Amino acid sequence: MNQLCQQAGWQFQDTMTLPTTSSDLDLLRLVMAGDEAAFTALYRRRQAGVYRFALHMSGSQTIAEDVTQEVFIVLMREAGRYDSNRGSLAAYLYGIARNHVLRRIEQDRLLVQLADSAEEGDALTPASMITEGGPLDDLTRNETVEAVRNSILALPPHYREVIVLCDLHEMSYTEAASAVGCAVGTVRSRLHRARALLVEKLHAARDRNRASEEANPARCFA
Repeated sequence: MNQLCQQAGWQFQDTMTLPTTSSDLDLLRLVMAGDEAAFTALYRRRQAGVYRFALHMSGSQTIAEDVTQEVFIVLMREAGRYDSNRGSLAAYLYGIARNHVLRRIEQDRLLVQLADSAEEGDALTPASMITEGGPLDDLTRNETVEAVRNSILALPPHYREVIVLCDLHEMSYTEAASAVGCAVGTVRSRLHRARALLVEKLHAARDRNRASEEANPARCFA
């Protein structure tokens, strides 16, 4: 936490004891006044969600960690830019994270490698990728988490982000639109297309696996 403050160039004032029911907006106002306890509370409340979003979008723990840190540095430096009339603070943070993730993906151009990387294979667990009974449940019921992870990562970014926001993070269309910076109707249409593409990719992956097993029958007896 101290490292984040130093990077952002912040000097916090004396802190106060905060009620556990403080809203994001209440905490942000205190952060803008220099309250360290408020920033700590806000960070602990929203850090995990931002990290998971960045991880789902990039497939890389390193990128997710870097992006999460950048998001809260930006929040400290530019907290006054948040407008509650345009959406929740969570959507605002996801919007910042989205921009940083897309920039990293563009810079590194490692999307395919990340999707196939065995080192990152355990980064997304079944619990973090698929919520029981959630919107993706019917699409992924008979698929492996690895296949779902790779298929989501293989989607174009503008489709991937709506799947991640709406289906994995269960945000409303309005909140997702605020995070992405587009109209609600655009989120709806992209999500419809993204789900269709995801099903196609999952079916293709299943067909490839079946073809591989048929071509190597000895594997069945290993």
